[in-house]
Amino acid sequence: MSKLSLKPLVIIGGGGHASVLVDILREQQRKILAVISPDDLDSRLVFDGYDHFRHDEDVFQFKPEDVLLVNGVGALPKSSLRHRLTQLYQSHGYHFETVIASSALVSKFAKIETGVQVLPNAVIQAGASIDCHTIVNTGVIVEHDCIIGQCNHLAPRATLCGQVRTAPNVYIGAGATVIQNIQLADNVVVGAGAVVTKDVASDQVCYPCRMTLKSSK
Repeated sequence: MSKLSLKPLVIIGGGGHASVLVDILREQQRKILAVISPDDLDSRLVFDGYDHFRHDEDVFQFKPEDVLLVNGVGALPKSSLRHRLTQLYQSHGYHFETVIASSALVSKFAKIETGVQVLPNAVIQAGASIDCHTIVNTGVIVEHDCIIGQCNHLAPRATLCGQVRTAPNVYIGAGATVIQNIQLADNVVVGAGAVVTKDVASDQVCYPCRMTLKSSK
């Protein structure tokens, strides 16, 4: 099926993450009907030419059977906003589009579920599985046979070595590395630049090593 024949899209959110997604979708010639965001969009040229509505309920003017939604709300550690919006619209019968940048390398033997977003230059290798509504951000590497839970956020240039498993709502920070065969339980946060070498239990936060500078006095 041609991309031009797919359902038109409504974008939820007008910040930086949404702008990256819209840039990808513009390049793929997808039809965007509107952007739903309380923010002023004038400073982001990528949104030029699209109808702009400011309230969550403005989505309801579009019939669920006529459109697909794209969740452009960014994912922050321990924040539930993105997940709550997903649940709100799903409860009214809406479905979410899966967005994969043209420059991403996704094995035909990987499994990508509904609502996943794979940003430019990410790599997802054979045997990997990415559950619904997870963000695989710019330059992320997901190696062979990783099982990534729903509503995860793999921040830019995070690296997951082979056979890593994550539960729902895991956040892995920019430039972090998770070595092979590690399991991360639900709601784990891995700080930017951290190297994870042991399994991590629910709700734990993994910080990278930190250097303390002595006072010159």
